[in-house]
Amino acid sequence: MAAPPTVIALDTATEYCSVAIARDRTVMQCEVEAGQSHSQRLLPLLQQILGEHGLTLRDIDGIAFGAGPGSFTGLRIACGIAQGLAYGLDVPVVPVSNLQALAMAARTAAPQAARVGVALDARMHEAYWAVYEFVGAIPEELAPPALVALADLGPTLARFGIDTAAGNAFVLVAGPAGTTVLPRVRATAAEVTQLGLARLQAGEGVAAHQAAPLYVRDRVAQTVGERRAARSAA
Repeated sequence: MAAPPTVIALDTATEYCSVAIARDRTVMQCEVEAGQSHSQRLLPLLQQILGEHGLTLRDIDGIAFGAGPGSFTGLRIACGIAQGLAYGLDVPVVPVSNLQALAMAARTAAPQAARVGVALDARMHEAYWAVYEFVGAIPEELAPPALVALADLGPTLARFGIDTAAGNAFVLVAGPAGTTVLPRVRATAAEVTQLGLARLQAGEGVAAHQAAPLYVRDRVAQTVGERRAARSAA
């Protein structure tokens, strides 16, 4: 049986900066808490993990990146670098939902999880959410990534009959009754790599110029009046 393709993944959707490689059915990862320095940390981290495992960029068959939702700046950094590397290497790109990657991380933390509702703090009293179901090893999307008021998150997810809730939004609000709640579970490039590899093998890679972030929230910035209103409501 031929070895699967070698895939690297980049994730800068949160305050963490992580890079992973899937090679010969093994996933290897490097991660640092980068704060606002993702653009300075990402490529050195990639060179570090390649060097540690005796690889070069020419060994790479595809590039996955955490497409979002998440930090707008972070998503643009990962997407731009993935595009640049893919264009230079002439390899496909796989944008991966960070919420789907979070569902993968939840399944690792709670192996009994079958239907997982995931939610990330989106600021402004809102959360990014989605629902996934495990039939095999890969979570299948039941409800696509969307935005919801934090106060409505629990009831929204409860309608899907989830058994597990994961993500940092559940630090702020309670999960649906009767579910296993994992507020500290988070996704990294390791999960992005696994999902990227599966999609690449399914022929779902795209050309570099077709890759794009998944913002979910339509508008990146608030008006001055909206910012004042948000501060008054806080």
